[in-house]
Amino acid sequence: MWWLAATVVIVVTAVTATAVGAYVKLAGNVKHIEVGAEDLGTRPVKVATKAMNVLVVGSDQRNGKNARYGRFAGERTDTIMLAHISPKRDNAMVISFPRDSMVQLPACRARQELPGQQPHVGMINESFNSGGIACTWKTIETLTGIHIDHFVKVDFTGFKGMVDAIGGVEVCVPEPINDTKALLHLPAGRQTLKGEQALGYVRARYSLGDGSDIGRIQRQQMFIASMVKKVMSGETLTDPTRLYGFLDAATKSVTTDPALTPTVMKDLATSARGLAAGQIHFVTTPWRYSLTYPGRVEWVEPLSTKLFKIVAGDKPIADAGIKGGQTKVARSKIHVEVRNGTWRSGLATQVAATLEERGYHIAKIGDTARKPYPKTTIAYSPKGATKAPTLSRDLLRSAGRPVPAATTGRLVLTIGDDWQGLKELRTAATDGLESFDATNDSCSSA
Repeated sequence: MWWLAATVVIVVTAVTATAVGAYVKLAGNVKHIEVGAEDLGTRPVKVATKAMNVLVVGSDQRNGKNARYGRFAGERTDTIMLAHISPKRDNAMVISFPRDSMVQLPACRARQELPGQQPHVGMINESFNSGGIACTWKTIETLTGIHIDHFVKVDFTGFKGMVDAIGGVEVCVPEPINDTKALLHLPAGRQTLKGEQALGYVRARYSLGDGSDIGRIQRQQMFIASMVKKVMSGETLTDPTRLYGFLDAATKSVTTDPALTPTVMKDLATSARGLAAGQIHFVTTPWRYSLTYPGRVEWVEPLSTKLFKIVAGDKPIADAGIKGGQTKVARSKIHVEVRNGTWRSGLATQVAATLEERGYHIAKIGDTARKPYPKTTIAYSPKGATKAPTLSRDLLRSAGRPVPAATTGRLVLTIGDDWQGLKELRTAATDGLESFDATNDSCSSA
């Protein structure tokens, strides 16, 4: 969101009488942390000199105004993303790194009150707690080979302020949510979430879907896409008060490296004014559930390396084999409820995990009211009719039979005794990556 804020700074200066004073105030809101060569060590070569790669992390610091979300020492990150903006500023890709990823972590030096990090295999978000943003920066560069230009850290309270400043963000909640950990209680249906609710929505994990971190990443991407769409709309850009409020909240909530100066942001904003919401693509690093580390995930090769090389070299997004769902509905836009209609214990959970690995959103896992079901079926409503073929194609030929019976936009996969499993994905890059853009209507995906 930082570069989005920078883009619309130009608009503020054009429509506000006190443009200079406003710009100076906004620039003064931003906090900085120095990350030096001694922190990063040997770095990847920057191939595309005019492209910009920005590390974005969500700060989970539980003190001060954030203490109500639970207290613990130090600072963690629930969200790690890398925003790649093309040299011509005509498209952008945002890569999410699952927090539960087990990866080879590099050595990081101790700094300030942080102990530093020894090389070891661990969860990717450990680096932030061990060495702060500098260690996370080094970790992502080491793992991806992508040269990072800047970082932006966003905290809880600032995120709420940004959402409130634009009057809330619309989402679609498939069924009621009651999550005491995330302080979130929502009825089902289409609704606009304000700051506190929005924060709970993007933080919630165990009460939604299958309770995985992947499900939370999917929800965060959907929410950010909806937020980008609203900020880029005339509803915000033509309202000086609302626009300035968003920029004020955004700049107060972020910490960056000193090199991300107001001049850099202003130059970026000038060149990126024509960037439409539909040219922003979101993708998650290809992953699968780990057999070695139960409950964690590992990255899929060679897909991950191919994606990182595409970004590092600033090659066209199409070269990454990323599907946008033009000829069929992408998996990333499909919510699936999985029901076990057999006596095979745990089958629904196993199937749901495999579907999630392929990019589907898992809305719910459970058993059928009666057993056994002889046939595997995919139930859908008129809203889900265009989505059913995508799921059907992923099942072995004799396993899926679409039935127009569901009442929501989600698909209901009922596993019957004829279940033969899912088709194996080919190893080509075009089989493993999908994205959705910021024009995606989050409510149409439920």
